[in-house]
Amino acid sequence: MSQSHNGKEKVVYVGDSRVKKGSMDNIPHDYTAFPGKSEAFIPNFLLKEWMVGAVVLVGILVLTMGHPAPLGYPADPLTSGFIPMPDWYFLFLYQLLKYPYVSGDYILFGVLGVPAVAFGALLLAPFLDTGKERRFYRRPIASALMLVSLLAVIYLTKVSWDHYEHQMALTNTKPEHIVREEKAREALEAGKPRPNPLKKETIAIIDEDDPAMAIIQAQCIGCHATDLMGNPASGFPALAGVGDHLNKDELVDIITNGKDGMPAFEGSLSTEEIDQLAVWLAKQKSE
Repeated sequence: MSQSHNGKEKVVYVGDSRVKKGSMDNIPHDYTAFPGKSEAFIPNFLLKEWMVGAVVLVGILVLTMGHPAPLGYPADPLTSGFIPMPDWYFLFLYQLLKYPYVSGDYILFGVLGVPAVAFGALLLAPFLDTGKERRFYRRPIASALMLVSLLAVIYLTKVSWDHYEHQMALTNTKPEHIVREEKAREALEAGKPRPNPLKKETIAIIDEDDPAMAIIQAQCIGCHATDLMGNPASGFPALAGVGDHLNKDELVDIITNGKDGMPAFEGSLSTEEIDQLAVWLAKQKSE
């Protein structure tokens, strides 16, 4: 104990700080037995953590309300051009599982072994690294391992994203959120209401009993869907209503030689079948 500046009030030393006796009633009576401690964990320290957590939570809620996650297009199991991708924070694991030593016969090691090693290292870190030094440049092994891990995650994420963009370019596919933004912008410029991606537009199929439907069923619905409305997010245009902007000769040329990622059917369909298909498609008009 010591005397304060007025000579009467006593001051109690609590670790490295000086706390007036009676000013912090929640400090245990034997708190001075713990050097360096100046306040009780409950409620002083814990209350600060709760307040910071509440502020962060409110910030996340505001961000979520201001920028909600976009709703995607309804799932279409017949779409062959869809390129599955995980969320960005799993891209490094997604890329890791593409390598031969963690996939195929070693898939269990990639799925269970690698995460187990990583999380096991984190759990054991406090027991393996018992040094009191906390400055990173004084802990070369721990700092080097953390730096290598961080660089590996960044590298794998970058490689995975580059591969995804390459696949999108090869298949002439636009991400659905880009397609949705373009349609919304076009509707806004035209003074029309914003389109709803969950409400799928349908156009009636003309002359469904035509023999050309057999060719459609065998060759076309895999990309253009069973209702022939296509899949804009994957770059497959609708065949329903295609007669509004393409005539029979143009359709023959596209079917024969292919266009914009569509394969040529010159070898797989006869000239008569191509002509029959083009005539039927030319009749498909929205009005």
